[in-house]
Amino acid sequence: MEKIKSTTVLGVLHNGKIALGADGQATMGNTVAKSNVKKIRRLAGGKILAGFAGSTADAFTLIEKFEEKINSYGGNMKRAAIELAKDWRTDRYLRRLEAMMIVANAEEMLIISGTGDVLEPDNNVAAIGSGSMYAQSAALALKKHAAHLTAEEMVREGLTIAADICIYTNHNLVIETI
Repeated sequence: MEKIKSTTVLGVLHNGKIALGADGQATMGNTVAKSNVKKIRRLAGGKILAGFAGSTADAFTLIEKFEEKINSYGGNMKRAAIELAKDWRTDRYLRRLEAMMIVANAEEMLIISGTGDVLEPDNNVAAIGSGSMYAQSAALALKKHAAHLTAEEMVREGLTIAADICIYTNHNLVIETI
C-alpha cells in the first residue's frame, strides 16, 4: 500500500464498541493548509463510519461512491467495500484517485485502498495515513496492557501519540463511535 502523507486515521474495535478518529490537519506540500478538516463521516443513517487519508477531494468522491454501493447492496458494508475496491482499481477515472479509507460498523472494520485491497485488520485495530504506524502501535499496546480503556479512549491516545511524533498529524481530533 502506498504511504499517504497528510493525516492519521485510527480505528479500534474493543469490547463490542467501535471508535474511528482522525486528526484535522490538511497539508499542501510542507505547509499546513487547514487545521480542522473533518475526516470522519457517518453513513447509512449512522450505522457505518468512514475515515479517509489522502487528497480531500478524492476522498469525498470515494466516500460518495462507497455510500452508493452501501445503498445498492442493502447496507452490506463488506460487499459495498469489495465492489468499491473493484471499481476503484478498474475505472479509468477512479484509479487516479489518491486516498485510502477505513470503514466500520458495529461488527467489523475494513481498510480499502485503490490497489484493490479490502483488508480486515488484525487485532481489531486499523490505521492509515502518515502517522498510522505510531497510532496503530499505541492502540495495540493499549489493547494489550490497558484493556480497561474504551475504544474511544484508545483511539484518542493513539492519535495523540501520533500527533506528538508525525509532522503531518495535529491534535485537532474528531472521534466517532458506534
